[in-house]
Amino acid sequence: MLGCGRQKRMSSIEDKLRSRSGNACELCASTEGLKALAVPPTGEHDSADRYIYACEPCRSQVLGTSELEATHWFCLRESIWSEVPAVQVVGYRLLKRLEGEGWAQDLIGQVYLSEEVQEWADSDVESDAIDAVVTLDSNGAQLADGDSVTLIKDLDVKGAGFVAKRGTMVRNIRLIDDPENIEGRVNKITLVLKTKFLKRVS
Repeated sequence: MLGCGRQKRMSSIEDKLRSRSGNACELCASTEGLKALAVPPTGEHDSADRYIYACEPCRSQVLGTSELEATHWFCLRESIWSEVPAVQVVGYRLLKRLEGEGWAQDLIGQVYLSEEVQEWADSDVESDAIDAVVTLDSNGAQLADGDSVTLIKDLDVKGAGFVAKRGTMVRNIRLIDDPENIEGRVNKITLVLKTKFLKRVS
């Protein structure tokens, strides 16, 4: 099954994040490889307020898919003071993971979060990685941004008037915050595809 509704909702969220961030990473201010990153806990109908706009190096370290580089996060000396609660939450959680660094300890001591934001930040701080979600194909192989996959069954594309045939190649996929789905282009249309119907091309 493919979902157009969720893809439209994520597109709307990313538009709002681009506007809010000035089209720059809300953690390190990079302008490359930007994408929405959910700040857990999230729900089915969360708004842009539950996301941050982040570059690929920041996302991978936040998600725990790459090693935490302490020097990269010197940027938190500025971004932790953001007026955006979601950015405050991610910044605080990262500082807790970097508590062994003297500068991070000092910064935690200076940070003030509202009661509501502190509760949000603490709700996931026990985890070594924030929302460390791995996206797997139908065979359990891990998927990454830019991978190619093939469909393992015919899929009726609701609202588009065609059937995506088994064996169709989908190139340059894009991971989203839901590990059961990815985004990909089929017949020049960007769709959300369920990973259980996909096989990674090695």
